[in-house]
Amino acid sequence: MQLEIQQVSKQYRQGSWGVQDVSLSLAPGVIGLLGPNGAGKTSLMNILATITRPSSGSVLWNGTDISQQPDALRRVLGYLPQDFGVYPHLNAEEFLRYMAAIKGLDRHTAQARIDTLLAVVGLTAVSRRPLGGYSGGMKQRVGIAQALLNDPQLLIVDEPTVGLDPEERNHFRQLIADLAGDRIIILSTHIVGDIEASATEIAILNQGRLRLHTTPEALLQAVEGRVWEWVIPAADLPQVRQRYLVSSAIRRSDGIHVRVVAAQPPDASARPVPPTLEDAYLRAVHQDQNEKNPRPGISDWQLETVPMSNL
Repeated sequence: MQLEIQQVSKQYRQGSWGVQDVSLSLAPGVIGLLGPNGAGKTSLMNILATITRPSSGSVLWNGTDISQQPDALRRVLGYLPQDFGVYPHLNAEEFLRYMAAIKGLDRHTAQARIDTLLAVVGLTAVSRRPLGGYSGGMKQRVGIAQALLNDPQLLIVDEPTVGLDPEERNHFRQLIADLAGDRIIILSTHIVGDIEASATEIAILNQGRLRLHTTPEALLQAVEGRVWEWVIPAADLPQVRQRYLVSSAIRRSDGIHVRVVAAQPPDASARPVPPTLEDAYLRAVHQDQNEKNPRPGISDWQLETVPMSNL
């Protein structure tokens, strides 16, 4: 199976662009679609889910243009949108039976699938409880269950952990990792930790354009030897943020421990530390902006990436 996104753009009536000239070729695996809020991720997800059509370009599912023949994809599509709503007075079983009917599953097949999925998402024990009493994480698990009812070949999950507490977020990440197999999973998020353990590829969107498509390993390699930990007085933090790309700042008894992404150490006392995907992602997102507005320590090196075709 293969999903081909070919120079897709979406322009809205007011003239703003959701995405511009995005091209990707995806095979089975988990692709983390990363980008800040407003980067165009949801616009692209809506196109891939056949909710809206692109203004230009095309999306091919196994060679079929989904704008012309959307049912070719809809039959094998599972989708969990960012704003997933439930009927609060229905319980999980009732809601999933309703969604199965919409998807065209017969009653026997649907019930067997529902029983399996409730066990997979860990909701069997509370399946008769009204959804209005579920936590945010439990509702998201119901959302994943409804997306998997038709055993999709393409699973699209948009910003799944927004508003979840740390325990619920970890449970959801593990669930996505367990679902990876012989299907394409697109996990759209602005939270790097959501894809750190499961993504086989990473695509970064910013300002509606695809900035990078590579592997997590290549993205990490690009910042190897360029991440520093530096202990500074709390009063110096605003100035340091102005001069350097700071990926994290943690208050401790001896001062603020900041992680700085730069070609050279920001200070003689700074020590090199292994990079994280968060470091690499922030550097990639800021690169275009930093090239237009150079700052010491930020714009003095270029992110080296490996095209997917060369991996």
